[in-house]
Amino acid sequence: MKFVDEATVRVRAGDGGNGCIGFRREKYVPFGGPDGGDGGDGGSVYLVANSGVNTLVDFRVQRKFNAQRGEGGSGRNCTGKSGVDLEVIVPVGTIVKDQETEEVLGDLTKDGQRMKVAEGGRGGQGNTRFKTSTNRAPRKATPGTPGEFRTLQLELKLLADVGLVGLPNAGKSTLIRAMSAARPKVADYPFTTLYPNLGVVRVGDLRSFVMADVPGLIEGAAEGAGLGIRFLKHLQRTRLLMHLVDILPPDPDQDIVQDVQRIAGELEKFSAELAAQERWLVINKLDQLSEEDADQACEKLLEGLGWEGKVFRISGLSGDGVKELAQAIMNRLEEMAEEAAAEALNAEALNPE
Repeated sequence: MKFVDEATVRVRAGDGGNGCIGFRREKYVPFGGPDGGDGGDGGSVYLVANSGVNTLVDFRVQRKFNAQRGEGGSGRNCTGKSGVDLEVIVPVGTIVKDQETEEVLGDLTKDGQRMKVAEGGRGGQGNTRFKTSTNRAPRKATPGTPGEFRTLQLELKLLADVGLVGLPNAGKSTLIRAMSAARPKVADYPFTTLYPNLGVVRVGDLRSFVMADVPGLIEGAAEGAGLGIRFLKHLQRTRLLMHLVDILPPDPDQDIVQDVQRIAGELEKFSAELAAQERWLVINKLDQLSEEDADQACEKLLEGLGWEGKVFRISGLSGDGVKELAQAIMNRLEEMAEEAAAEALNAEALNPE
């Protein structure tokens, strides 16, 4: 299925049904009085997050969604039937914006989360409502109010714990294949990955995390070069970034230190928050060098960067060091969850309601 992460849709709630002008007419009751019923309310439009959907591609085909109109009222004080609400299924992680005002209406981050985006119109009043002591036979009823209409901009940001960044052909897709059941396309040329891939990495019983592989970044990605600008937003929800480095690039004159610094610069240009996320250096394809050459290359890289963060040496193809990396990621994510829980408790204690 094609991956689509942006879509524009038009939603229209149902109009309210019109009120009825009616009079009670029965044998031996010549002046029965008004009995016109109210109109039914129009149906509303809801967006519902579903974890079984992972793309907005369906909205390329169907862009308009209309809820049902309320039925009109009738005699004998019968209220019209309300319109049925319309539920539109979207992926978990969808951000909803009003296109006209650019206001963010909501962020659907949980499976089953439901958000009203267009409210149905109210049913009109029948003439029974206008009966008074001086007007015993009113010939007045009100029409239903129109349902709300909106043009929505849907934007999908994938929900993942860990994001993979690096140059094209650095081995990101190979790594996610080695660590999870995801099967992205892998080939020996740049930009093999054209859209994000998610993989669930299972470390043990009831211990797992989600890893996102996005297309490789190149210099100028934050301004739109390559495929990076379109997919960098999918890394904003992650808690950890893995910066993959090809220790043996195809071009022997390529400066690996400058490559790492360029990627860090693109993250900074795109979002200061993204650049501030905890980032680990993962040196890949070490199976292509002897142990001595690998040690020298890694030492030269770390010295050139002045790197003080965590470093892992792996081979995504052979699987060397992959299990250790997965275990370290899982442990760190659990630590971060405990820290966040502790901060929430402290904040609650400081600001009791």
